[in-house]
Amino acid sequence: MRIGHGFDVHAFEAGDYLMLGGVAVPFEQSFRAHSDGDVALHALTDALLGAAGLGDIGRHFPDTDPAYHKVDSRELLRHSIALLHERQLHCSSADLTIVAQRPKLSPYIDTMCGYIAADLQLDITRVNVKATTSEHLGFCGRGEGIAAFAVVLLEEI
Repeated sequence: MRIGHGFDVHAFEAGDYLMLGGVAVPFEQSFRAHSDGDVALHALTDALLGAAGLGDIGRHFPDTDPAYHKVDSRELLRHSIALLHERQLHCSSADLTIVAQRPKLSPYIDTMCGYIAADLQLDITRVNVKATTSEHLGFCGRGEGIAAFAVVLLEEI
């Protein structure tokens, strides 16, 4: 078994939705990012790559490469899963935490879990997404951006 941990953060900019866990969440701002800025999926992808000993998301999908400009982060996640399968590794569970003062994410959590489970090729009971605030502390608490953490368990196939 292998354990991976991932983290990502993005600041806000003008916009009208946030991509989180593969879901377009209506909001008065968007993420400032080269890709779609999905911090949840970026943290998850980093955790998967790390557990497999494959570096990090920036190594595989650099923000200096125009091919990844505004890319759907689910594509990056699915590509990373293919890399794991090439190495005879399978993700057996994933747990994500999104830190955001706003917007309220509870209406979107089930859909996020469904998308992530599909991309990881897992039963939905092996995927957990939760959201929390930072009690108005730090950049997340001041409403300047959102952070996400992910932990995964990989097993050899």
